[in-house]
Amino acid sequence: MTDESANPGGPAGGATSAPGLPAPGMPEVADRATFQAELGRLRAREKAHTREGDAIAAARRRLPMTEVDAGLTLTGPRGPLTLLEAFEGRRQLIAYYFMWWDGHPAAEQCEGCTWATTQVKELFYLHSRDISYAVFCQGPYGESARYRDFMGWDMPWYSAQDSIDHLLTGRQIGLFHLVCYVRDGDRVFETYWTTRRGAEAMDYSYALMDLTVYGRQETWEDSPPGWPQQCSNTRTGGGSPAWPPVPVWPGGRPIAQWPRLEAGRSDDLTAGR
Repeated sequence: MTDESANPGGPAGGATSAPGLPAPGMPEVADRATFQAELGRLRAREKAHTREGDAIAAARRRLPMTEVDAGLTLTGPRGPLTLLEAFEGRRQLIAYYFMWWDGHPAAEQCEGCTWATTQVKELFYLHSRDISYAVFCQGPYGESARYRDFMGWDMPWYSAQDSIDHLLTGRQIGLFHLVCYVRDGDRVFETYWTTRRGAEAMDYSYALMDLTVYGRQETWEDSPPGWPQQCSNTRTGGGSPAWPPVPVWPGGRPIAQWPRLEAGRSDDLTAGR
């Protein structure tokens, strides 16, 4: 962030510039024809990116699969169930493995998993293609289900704690994973998995941010000098006097928790201990 863009009188604060010049932290101004020409060049790259994404998806559909014990135990609202039962009778299952800090309060639970899970709103489109979706929490069912209730999520939620070593064999336990399964009768097979930025497949917020002039406003991005880059998907949403429209929340929690607290929901995960 340059000194100029950090000025409280910067673009978000209503700064002005010399006639014909943009305010600090703003793109250059061009006429419509120049704008359309530049956008056209970018559009060609976007279309190539889309076609490459289609080709990668086609290759993904041709991966081999590996069998997983269909009887591995999960814990749900009615007690133990099997991995096969988590399919809910559908042919495919997508499972998000939610990281968990046993015994820690809601404010200290995984911000990345909270971000990813908050994006999942509507499951009927998946169901229409014979796909179930569920969260497999890596912690105990009781505490984690209370977190689910605090957040107001309504997707199927299970604890995979008893079977996590087998479900994530060969992978780092304690890191979130997005895993795809298919069943053939009573047999279950793993067809794909990803982690870290691969979980952005669940997200629409970042996809929309990427279309805007300031992008995600995160420090790792390649942005021009003067662009705001104080934000994160993790705790508070950032913000500074130079960018007053950015909400400045109190610190110390995943962003999505604040509206739940404002709505009066309890984040006590110890009930029933």
